[in-house]
Amino acid sequence: LVNSIDADGTKQGFDLELISAIRELSSVPVIASGGAGDVSHFAPAVRAGADAILAATVFHSGQIRIDDVKRAMREEGVL
Repeated sequence: LVNSIDADGTKQGFDLELISAIRELSSVPVIASGGAGDVSHFAPAVRAGADAILAATVFHSGQIRIDDVKRAMREEGVL
């Protein structure tokens, strides 16, 4: 689990550079956390190397719906 403390809570997107760097160094699955604020933030995290993505506040608050994230990721070809 890679949680970007710089991106966490910002809702400006995941730290793609950090995800990519961890992906290069690790052979275990990478879970990206910190920065989700829009459905458009999830596909780039997968493209950067995340095997899974953790987001909580945006779902608990109702800002983003899981179905909308799945739809956006399908449209981007990463789900």
